[in-house]
Amino acid sequence: MDAKPSVVFVCVANSFRSQMAEGAARRIAGDSWEIWSAGSSPSGRVHSHAIALMKEVGIDLSAHQSKGLDTLPQRQWDYVVTMGCGDNCPSLRAKKRVDWQIPDPAGLSIEDARKLRDRILQDVEKLLKSGRKECNTA
Repeated sequence: MDAKPSVVFVCVANSFRSQMAEGAARRIAGDSWEIWSAGSSPSGRVHSHAIALMKEVGIDLSAHQSKGLDTLPQRQWDYVVTMGCGDNCPSLRAKKRVDWQIPDPAGLSIEDARKLRDRILQDVEKLLKSGRKECNTA
């Protein structure tokens, strides 16, 4: 049996963008992927707007915790997705790296943050569909 493909979503605080991506990926992929998120400087909490925005689409982040890179399994990831954090995103071992260049929604209006959420949902779905195909042919 093939191993599950793996993805980790990384941003600075692991409180908004990467948490939304992790929640979306878990909803879309179920347990067919190994899915994580982490931050280079975790805030210790998930932003209340991230929780509210994901609740709007039926994804519950209320039990999520902001995590640091030291909580990640030491491994080579199939995908490392950085969320627009530039030099603040660490280098993790990965078969493929993707940077989505998503601005930090923490200071945005709820309407603008909602647009970023919708973009993250779309990007996660595309990644999981294409990534599954790539991992099965590798």
